[in-house]
Amino acid sequence: MNAARRSFKPVAALRTALDRASIYLPVLLMGLLALGSYWLVRSTPPPAVAEPERPVRHEPDYFMRDFAVRNFDKDGKLTSEIFGTEGRHYPDTDTLEIDKPRIRSFSKDGKLTVATANTALSNGDGSEVQLFGNAVVTREATTDARGQPVPQMQFRSEFLHAFTETERVKSHKPVVLTRGQDQFTGDGMDYDNYDQVANLHGRVRGIMVPTPRAVPTAPAPGHER
Repeated sequence: MNAARRSFKPVAALRTALDRASIYLPVLLMGLLALGSYWLVRSTPPPAVAEPERPVRHEPDYFMRDFAVRNFDKDGKLTSEIFGTEGRHYPDTDTLEIDKPRIRSFSKDGKLTVATANTALSNGDGSEVQLFGNAVVTREATTDARGQPVPQMQFRSEFLHAFTETERVKSHKPVVLTRGQDQFTGDGMDYDNYDQVANLHGRVRGIMVPTPRAVPTAPAPGHER
């Protein structure tokens, strides 16, 4: 009887210990989790601070001196040539600022137009050019669809805006238009070469030189009736 009682005491003590452990075990687990979380926080590097976006500045990214830029169409045909003593490219607007420019532009049918000025501002493909100071745009003499001669045409102004692909020239400043021996002036202009129409604005004046008439050829001797 005494032996049974003695063997019962260790079992009861073990059960008591397990009961106490089951009570404190969740607390111990929570403590371990909290300790692990604290260690992770201490070990994790701080988040990278995003740098504020820098404002876009209108500054050149490269320079050129005594340069030539040539543009070609998808078939490899030359469409324009841009020459200058110095050029500055601005990446924010993809424009080229040119000192002492000389620009040669070829239309789809091969007609040549030459532009010069003190300075120029061209877009990326040379299809749009603004000319500043002593601006001159000259369309060389050519022939029309019927083979008839078309005289040289020239525009002069302190500012000219040329669109080489659509063959247009515009200006909001006084301009002188010369076509052959005829000359016109106006306070502004919009010229469309496709439609062969020049709209002069403001005070418009013109001088038109009559085309000399062909003198009839005298019949050769012996052919008179």
